[in-house]
Amino acid sequence: MHRLRNPRQGYDWGSTLDIPRFVGEETDGSPVAEEWMGTHPLGESVVVGTDGDESTLSSVAGTLPFMMKLLAAARPLSVQVHPSAEMAAEGYAADEELGLPVDDPKRTYKDPHHKPEMVYAITRFDTLVGFRPTAEILRVLQTLDLPLTRRLGEELAADPGFAGIVRLVEDVLDDGVTTDEVHELVARCRRLVDQNIDIKRAYTTVVDIAEHHPDDVGLVVSLLLNRLTLQPGEAAFLADGIIHAHLRGLCVEVMASSDNVLRGGLTSKHVNPGELVRCLDAGMSRLARVTPELFGHSTEVFAPDVEEFALAIAQCSTGEANGTVLPDSPHRIVMCTGGEVEVANAADDRVLLRRGQSLYAGADDGQLTIHGLGEVAQAFIPDGDLRGQLVDLI
Repeated sequence: MHRLRNPRQGYDWGSTLDIPRFVGEETDGSPVAEEWMGTHPLGESVVVGTDGDESTLSSVAGTLPFMMKLLAAARPLSVQVHPSAEMAAEGYAADEELGLPVDDPKRTYKDPHHKPEMVYAITRFDTLVGFRPTAEILRVLQTLDLPLTRRLGEELAADPGFAGIVRLVEDVLDDGVTTDEVHELVARCRRLVDQNIDIKRAYTTVVDIAEHHPDDVGLVVSLLLNRLTLQPGEAAFLADGIIHAHLRGLCVEVMASSDNVLRGGLTSKHVNPGELVRCLDAGMSRLARVTPELFGHSTEVFAPDVEEFALAIAQCSTGEANGTVLPDSPHRIVMCTGGEVEVANAADDRVLLRRGQSLYAGADDGQLTIHGLGEVAQAFIPDGDLRGQLVDLI
């Protein structure tokens, strides 16, 4: 087992407090948006030896197909979509042919991989995921009763369903909405919220986002999206092509090892509305929640239908004298998410982890167990035998 030191990203939407508090550090007042655990070349973890020597995680583990993150949002993230594997490969090749450096802000594809991802809430976590049904969007737009929303409603009524919603997004993002129309929309939403009139938090969402992005057409797009709130301990899966925008909260993210993000608004970063629209796929938040299954007595496994990753959340207490068992895998990243625990491998080598600390375990470590009083999150590659060891939670 190898202790990890992980790089951080200071994106402007990050919280100044959440990650430093989580790992027991003082804040310096600057935003800390993400901490990356994995081998992605734009932010690779470092292995710290017992003698203090350091090396890259890839020198020990090779290239991992997954990455785990701590994510702390104090303000909304961009309206975004992650491409499919085929689109990512094509887009990366095109950007390479143009000769754009991988760290160029105008580059769209940072690597040739898709990026399905799952969020596990540490605090209450609010996000927008997938499109509302056509009838619900029409009700949201018609209740606002503005020239803009009447026009959009007429367009959708004439072409209902997923394809019509995508065309609506394309219209909005393709300079189809003026700043004055955005301001008028925000004012109407604020007035309705003050009158306790809302439709599944659509208008509240516009008011919330406008505090940070008062002029952005992404506010119009947000009306079309489902708002989903995860309570601590709940998870949601975002497949390729699903439009989303995280709003606020602290979570653990597990994903395929990629940094491909196609943005359409609510951001100071590079946007590519045309490519975002091209990559859109159908999806609704009502299908996004992941129901855990039980592994052993104290470990919940969140295993969406992808081959790159699954997430195990294990609660450790004195109730299991021999320790709490984690699912086996040739590659695992384990982070303590609460309390203080010892992680033991098959040879009974032990590593103490406090909240926010992490380690990598390889195939030679065998089965891992945790001891103490706390909680750990393990990102791992699920094997073919895992499903047979899980029990549905009722």
